[in-house]
Amino acid sequence: MDSTVKDKESLLARLLEAGGEPLSGQAIADEAGVSRTAVWKWIKELEEEGYRIRSVRKKGYVLEGVPDILTPELIRKELGGDEFVGRILHFDSVESTMPIAHREAQEGAADGTVIIAEEQTSGKGRLARPWTSAAGKGIWMSVILTPDIPPHKAPQFTLIAAVSVCRAIRETAGVEARIKWPNDLLAGGRKVTGILTELQADPDRVKAIIIGIGINVNQDPGDFPESLQPIATSLKIQSGQKVDRAKLAAGVLRRLGECSRLYLEKGFPPIKKMWEEDAITIGRRVKAVTVRETLTGTAVGITEEGVLELRLDDGTIRGIYSADIELQD
Repeated sequence: MDSTVKDKESLLARLLEAGGEPLSGQAIADEAGVSRTAVWKWIKELEEEGYRIRSVRKKGYVLEGVPDILTPELIRKELGGDEFVGRILHFDSVESTMPIAHREAQEGAADGTVIIAEEQTSGKGRLARPWTSAAGKGIWMSVILTPDIPPHKAPQFTLIAAVSVCRAIRETAGVEARIKWPNDLLAGGRKVTGILTELQADPDRVKAIIIGIGINVNQDPGDFPESLQPIATSLKIQSGQKVDRAKLAAGVLRRLGECSRLYLEKGFPPIKKMWEEDAITIGRRVKAVTVRETLTGTAVGITEEGVLELRLDDGTIRGIYSADIELQD
């Protein structure tokens, strides 16, 4: 990655790389081909965004603290040299990251492109249900993937994403999240994450898979609408402490890259094994509400295609391709 200073964003990246060591204002000005006054203005703009920067006489600028925001620079600092993530587009507020991701994909966005927002005003979950996406409280992002696979395999990426998010939450926040088929993560029995997978494809090949991930990170109970308080939770509520959102976003993206590579190299079996290890659904009695019928039975596993297998009370095994799942015990 080119770390030449040429604007405010690349100056921030250099300050982050410096790890607390002072950067000479004159040296930065010379490198960027601008005046010392221009560098000073960049510093002031960063301070207005919440970065704490100290000026050390005759030595330069030192970054002493960062705000709780999800800028590309902060996420890349946490990612280190991970090569999975491509361009990161960051927004203060959007209706939803998904339509932006669809437009980017249609325009040829590279594999690993990320769209992330501090707030969504019209976030949507599965079946177009509203998803509350409060400003500065969660991770609301869409990731564009361009795997060379046939379209019928695309739903497996919902399960890949679920495993990735589940393990990143455990590693970064210390919260034991569990997967509820097909696209929810629960913590303390309440919903903490939703995953939405959408597709752009030709009849015989995938052009882009767009994975929407919404994680409730630092909400307090009162941040949720009253109707959601019995069923929703956040990592902060579960852990009792605030979670670094940039670190968690980087952890999710790192895990998503690792699991995607594993899937493309070795197929679905290793993902299936991890998914079943992290699932709360398997072995539980559930009610599956499909478009055509309601079935009750015991979830016994998922197939190699990611289809949920339900053993009905008469012993029959039924494959559930799409349904709302309610845990019964």
